[in-house]
Amino acid sequence: MTVTYATATVKTPRMQVMADVIASRTIAAATGTATAGQLVIGTAGLSGGTGVLATITLPATAFTVSGAVATLQGVPLSATASASGTAALAEFRNNAGTTVISGLTVGTSGSDINLNSTSITSGQTVSITAGTITHG
Repeated sequence: MTVTYATATVKTPRMQVMADVIASRTIAAATGTATAGQLVIGTAGLSGGTGVLATITLPATAFTVSGAVATLQGVPLSATASASGTAALAEFRNNAGTTVISGLTVGTSGSDINLNSTSITSGQTVSITAGTITHG
């Protein structure tokens, strides 16, 4: 499945980095203090507040990046499910709850986000066992 980047927060800066590299400019590191974002696990209908099964708080520095792969840090990560259903999609959101990356696949192995189980019942612990985002 194709990952979708939020227009204002990721897509434009990503394209600017590409343009800068082509122009042989030096890429500057991000500045400012990192804050904890969220990993939202949801059903196939995940959109905003609809279809949310669990929301997991991420470490402030949530990823390590090597080459074209960003790997989720601090796993296993867990949270209590807020609803029941079958996990099918995931989104990364910033600390204000704004979606930054959507369309992530969810499964028990071989997915963008791997869980202990995709069958989720409200009140159960949902555990993330691995997560990667690969630039295609």
